Amino acid sequence: MLPWFLLLICALPCEPAGNPVSDVSLKTKPPGEWVMEGNKLVLICSVANTTENITYLWYRGALGLNLEKKTLPSITAEFEISEVKQSDVDQYYCAADNGHGPVLSELVNINVRVPVSRPVLTFVDTGTQAVLGDLVELHCKALRGSPPIFYQFYHENIILGNSSDHSGGGASFNFSLTAEHSGNFSCEASNGQGVQRSEVVALNLTGLSLVPTVNGIGNLSSGLTGWLIGCLGPIATVLIFCYWLKRKIGRQSDDPLRSPPQTVLQESNYHNSPDPGHPEPVYENVNAVSGDEVYSLVYHTQQELGPTAALLRNLF
Repeated sequence: MLPWFLLLICALPCEPAGNPVSDVSLKTKPPGEWVMEGNKLVLICSVANTTENITYLWYRGALGLNLEKKTLPSITAEFEISEVKQSDVDQYYCAADNGHGPVLSELVNINVRVPVSRPVLTFVDTGTQAVLGDLVELHCKALRGSPPIFYQFYHENIILGNSSDHSGGGASFNFSLTAEHSGNFSCEASNGQGVQRSEVVALNLTGLSLVPTVNGIGNLSSGLTGWLIGCLGPIATVLIFCYWLKRKIGRQSDDPLRSPPQTVLQESNYHNSPDPGHPEPVYENVNAVSGDEVYSLVYHTQQELGPTAALLRNLF
């Protein structure tokens, strides 16, 4: 009986004084279950009021991988992850012990959100060459980023449409191609942590003359008009010049001061008339036939055509 009593007396001073800790909890900073990749995460373990030294422990996962251990005379203690990675997604909890045994907190889920990367815009099936009237599919995808991701499609900075992706496979937008769709296309991706825009992709249209659109006809007419002016302009200039030259020469030939009358050489009916090429007077007297009557013989000398008139005869 005595030995048992002595053991009981010795054992009483060995027991820790006070009560076990209570109300152990784990909180995060920033608060909430989501944290952005690359940001700092602080796990705060706290207990109810106490004046004793408390040993704090932080654990990760269902198997309880120990992350940190601190002993402080404080009701709170912190464990910091300086740069969160996607591999840090897991469940976390903490424990507090003041010598009466550890008391555990509840589990806290930590999810890491990855900001979207610069998306890539592609034309499905048609590529960057399409024909008017084709059904074109635009596909936009960010290679990195936590879903859901919101996508917007642009043509020359004008919004064509939008779509959301909850699986990480990207989003598509379909439209029927018209002449107004020629130009630059782009898309944007966002998951609430900033916006990223793709590079510009140009779409070239072919077969404009096959579609009876107002813009197509206008372009075709303006091109045809320019071609006609370029080709027919020199021809019209030459024709106008020739017409002017012809009229000018015609006026000169009608002016008696500039163009002497032409004479036509006719064969004489008289046997005693001189040679038709006689360079002497235009007329001369011949022998009288009877009485006082005197006959005159008239010569018509043919003039040679000048160089200008000869040119006109060859041209026309």
